[in-house]
Amino acid sequence: MLYKKILFVCLLFILSVNALFAKPPKVLVFSKTTFYYHESIPAGIAAIQLLGKQMHFDVDTTKDAAAFTDENLKQYAAVIFLSTSDTSGVLLNDAQQTALMHFIESGKGYVGIHAASDAEYQWPWYNKLVGAYFKSHPKQQEAELDVTDSSFIATKKLPSSWKHFDEWYNYKQTNWNDVHVLLTVNEKSYTGGENGDYHPVCWYHDYDGGRSFYLGLGHTNESYKDPLFLQLLAGGIKYAISNREK
Repeated sequence: MLYKKILFVCLLFILSVNALFAKPPKVLVFSKTTFYYHESIPAGIAAIQLLGKQMHFDVDTTKDAAAFTDENLKQYAAVIFLSTSDTSGVLLNDAQQTALMHFIESGKGYVGIHAASDAEYQWPWYNKLVGAYFKSHPKQQEAELDVTDSSFIATKKLPSSWKHFDEWYNYKQTNWNDVHVLLTVNEKSYTGGENGDYHPVCWYHDYDGGRSFYLGLGHTNESYKDPLFLQLLAGGIKYAISNREK
């Protein structure tokens, strides 16, 4: 009996040591553009790096699509597409697209920020991954946001509605029936909306074996210092890294 107790204590010690020295999860922030370059990309990278320090995940950054290989992506828990504007259809080549598909199929995560929906228009799989394509936008202005699901990790601590200044995307080829919408923008609170009374701007869904979170906000530098925006982004990254807590 004493032997079993000693063995049990030793096992607990080994498990605790392993947990202490386990490597933190790592994300890859991808910010390649072939069209419009958002000046807020550096602010976005800095914000994600700060969240990494606070939430204990490591951050790599790249503009090089060559990073998308099966072997290289194995080290990451999630990829974050940060305003990857692309109208040419060459953001990722065929092999790189396949590597991203394998990555998601293996149970990993994707986070799309703002112009991540303005990319890969000829790739239906990506359209379903991100949840919608960018169509157009009016001038930047303040608008009212409404939380549609306060049970998700990214929205639990948010007010039910608040005002935010940003560039409000209108979307096309939407897959909103297949995603869990978290946030809508009230088109009556600003001018230039084209999606009607139901205009989602943030959502998540399990997709093709993995997880996807999209946040349409994030055009301005100021967004990446906004505590409410950062709460959304932090929760989305946590979901993408692991779906254990929603």
